[in-house]
Amino acid sequence: MASEETRTLTSTTVRTPATPEARESPGGAFARAWRTRLIVVGIVLAALNLRPAITSLGALLEEVRDGLGMSGSVAGLLTSVPPLCFAVFGVTAPRLARRFGAGAVVCAGMVAIGAGLLIRPYAGGTAAFLATSALALMGIAVSNVLMPVIVKRWFPDRVGSMTGLYSMALALGTATAAAATVPLTDALGGNWQSGLAVWAALAAAAVLPWIPFVRERGGAPGDVRERGGAPGERTPAREDADPARAGRAPAEAPALRITRSRTAWALAVFFGLQATAAYITMGWMPQIFRDAGVPAGTAGLLLAVTMVMGVPLAFVIPRLATRLPQQGPIVLALGVSGLVGYAGLYLAPAAGAWAWALLLGVANCAFPLALTMVGMRARTGAGVAQLSAFAQSTGYLLSIPGPLLVGVLYQHSGGWGLPIALMAGLMIPQMAVGVLAGRDRTVEEEAAG
Repeated sequence: MASEETRTLTSTTVRTPATPEARESPGGAFARAWRTRLIVVGIVLAALNLRPAITSLGALLEEVRDGLGMSGSVAGLLTSVPPLCFAVFGVTAPRLARRFGAGAVVCAGMVAIGAGLLIRPYAGGTAAFLATSALALMGIAVSNVLMPVIVKRWFPDRVGSMTGLYSMALALGTATAAAATVPLTDALGGNWQSGLAVWAALAAAAVLPWIPFVRERGGAPGDVRERGGAPGERTPAREDADPARAGRAPAEAPALRITRSRTAWALAVFFGLQATAAYITMGWMPQIFRDAGVPAGTAGLLLAVTMVMGVPLAFVIPRLATRLPQQGPIVLALGVSGLVGYAGLYLAPAAGAWAWALLLGVANCAFPLALTMVGMRARTGAGVAQLSAFAQSTGYLLSIPGPLLVGVLYQHSGGWGLPIALMAGLMIPQMAVGVLAGRDRTVEEEAAG
């Protein structure tokens, strides 16, 4: 018995120094903690920049239309450019990340956003405005796709809470641009070009925390050993919690036949329909209120209210979603809020404007829910990368006609009845596919089957 205890103690003594934690120096622990904090700052600053290019334009759409001589149909095309760019450029993000590293791609994305926002107001002409908008949206597209991947690699046991933080920052940036663009424009002399260009400064600030990660290829998530997600949080990617596995480059994992997964298709359609609603709201809602007699500044504030609802809810919803085996009930609750909000816009757009803005803000939180489900519906980091690229690129491709069709209906019908009916009608299939996407299964299982 004594000899057995001696062998046990000896084996324990021999094994313990072999662990990475035991070998690690205090300096290495400090460097790891510093890099973890820096990646959090980078995620937050990047998220703040993923919507101001769109909502700042929505707040000044009437001025831009007048300044560039746009018709309603061309303005509808302008509001369709974001999902088009997200579909075209987002699909390239995993390949770029494998070649250059996710940090380098996101850093380049922030540079593209800043350059596009700075140049587009002064480019001159509608075509140049569209081209420089596409430059900024290209940076947004690749960052959109890679944010869930980066969260999964660096924080595999905290997908819900980190997605919530990222989504909350995204909503804050969206709301701030919607609320502040008109006052900033007035403070800068009433020039809409200056009011749009000022947001390039925020993108420039977001470049800085990503510079130390430019040379990395796999994101080095194995360096991060802070674990312990929120109690009850469901994190399906247990493989990524192993530092040896998490440190692999995504290229080592075999590609999934993602199109064989019904969940991937349901998530892609859900993503597309919620994106349709979001970009119609960001592009056209201020104009709906202005046509109802609401002043321009107030219309911008109403859009900000819609967007700012995502700040608290984008933090709560992902954490709640990771605690549930199925996310269908959340999908239905958000959908009902949207239907009531659209009904209010149709019946009394000015009288109940603040209530409709709040309800549509709740409905727009389908975006952080979709991001959370991307992280939950795949077991591995490589699976999340493929699912994120497929769901977002396919979804944004599906969302392209929505804002354009709203512009055409608005111009030819002379009112907002038909466009609002279209918005409400699209909410029904969004709820249906969202319930399917929220089932407790993974794309790896379905693709293998």
